[in-house]
Amino acid sequence: MSTTGLRAPRFNHVAMTLSPDMLDETNRADIIRFYDEVFGWKELPTMTEDRRRLVLGCHTVEQFVFLVADDEPMTCARLDHYGMSVETEAELDEVLARAQAFREQDDRVDIIDKKVDDHGMLAITSIYIGYLLPMMVEIQWWDFKEQARAET
Repeated sequence: MSTTGLRAPRFNHVAMTLSPDMLDETNRADIIRFYDEVFGWKELPTMTEDRRRLVLGCHTVEQFVFLVADDEPMTCARLDHYGMSVETEAELDEVLARAQAFREQDDRVDIIDKKVDDHGMLAITSIYIGYLLPMMVEIQWWDFKEQARAET
């Protein structure tokens, strides 16, 4: 809640620790390629430090994934994740198709296929995608069914 009348605070980044080896040149290249091809995230090269840090920009300057080396890196259960949303089911399907295509070349891609949680007026369709990082990315599409009916 803002007391100044300005916009409310927003999430702007996720930070994870990886082993220094996971931030070497080879693994960084794999991480950068995957997250660019599947999600459209771009390396912020001025932030990259070999075996120490990698930052991936996520569509706007104030949204990013911050990866930093630590001798005791983060570990997570498979379903630990952070979420993003898309505007249409077609966008969700495009991300899923890109992840599936990448997995055909690299079996380290972990995908949990589409699932719909229907709450009556709202159905949330989601997928989970993981690759080399401790946390998966969940992509959701929110279908406000009553609103869609009212607009037609």
